[in-house]
Amino acid sequence: MTEAVFPVAPDTAALERGTVLAPRFNTDGLIAAVATDAASGEVLMLAWMNAEALKRTIDSGQAHYFSRSRQALWKKGETSGQVQTVREMRIDCDQDAVWLKVTVGGDGGACHVGFRSCFYRVVEDGTLVERP
Repeated sequence: MTEAVFPVAPDTAALERGTVLAPRFNTDGLIAAVATDAASGEVLMLAWMNAEALKRTIDSGQAHYFSRSRQALWKKGETSGQVQTVREMRIDCDQDAVWLKVTVGGDGGACHVGFRSCFYRVVEDGTLVERP
């Protein structure tokens, strides 16, 4: 599939206060995406999107991401059943990060390790402690 193309904001005012989605992808062509549970607000995961993943998410209403390790586009839950249906999408003030409020299908998990959230460890005195 051809890479999606988004417009570039003509100036800071358009970027920060305008009505046109003009995401600013990093030098690797990616934008950070945070997914939270739409009902509880719990942070589920941080992932990356390229332009195609962002476009597919907007068009389908289901979260798509870009795997940096596999260098491939993926639809969240395609194999696990943990499909993320987007209830609301926000972009930050300088359009370089996306926030997805989602409902999760399947067992409700988001983490490939098996936890509901990818943020299942707490840092205590420099040590990681699991707290699901």
